[in-house]
Amino acid sequence: MSGMIRVVVVDDQPLIRAGFSMVLAAQRDMEVVGEAENGADALKLLADTDADVVIMDIRMPVMDGVEATRRLCQLPRAPRVLVLTTFDTDEDAFAALQAGASGFLLKNTPPEEVVTAIRVVAAGESVVAPRVTRQLLDRFAGKLAPSSRHDERLDLLTTRERDVLGLVAEGLSNSEIASRLFIAEATVKTHFGKVLTKLGLRDRVQAVIFAYDSGLASPAD
Repeated sequence: MSGMIRVVVVDDQPLIRAGFSMVLAAQRDMEVVGEAENGADALKLLADTDADVVIMDIRMPVMDGVEATRRLCQLPRAPRVLVLTTFDTDEDAFAALQAGASGFLLKNTPPEEVVTAIRVVAAGESVVAPRVTRQLLDRFAGKLAPSSRHDERLDLLTTRERDVLGLVAEGLSNSEIASRLFIAEATVKTHFGKVLTKLGLRDRVQAVIFAYDSGLASPAD
């Protein structure tokens, strides 16, 4: 994307908000356009403030980060959401991914990695490694209730696109998928781009979750 990346920081701890704001203000391509101390305040703020990326704490009073993420991602021009968590196997982190977050950051993530992650999601990608997403699915699948009916959006995909989506859901990288299917990595990217467009998904995380929810993939298959 071009221009400044507009960021909103949501956390119930003032020192954490101040820390993020200080780091981001030092970046030439970023601007902190607002702060909020809980999910409800974040929704009010973002009703009148355009943002590209929201850094969202998971555990907050009034409204937690999972519910706020769910509501934000239903908006027509939804910002990307990066959730903050203490553990990378946090059930709430997985719930936030299900709700539409583009990834999560550990609270002890170094500042330079936070900055990189914001740029990545602002560009339309996710910041959760494929295998981590898969591990989260496997870990918490028993708490989910996948639909038993066929998702008609799968019918929009060609056989090759389904193959690519299935391998993405297994946690394979683009290069690994290319090797498995004996095609060029660029071809994998093209197929996956079409998958996202046809299914109305935003990134790799959403694609993995869709593959599970639709029955195309299942835990530890």
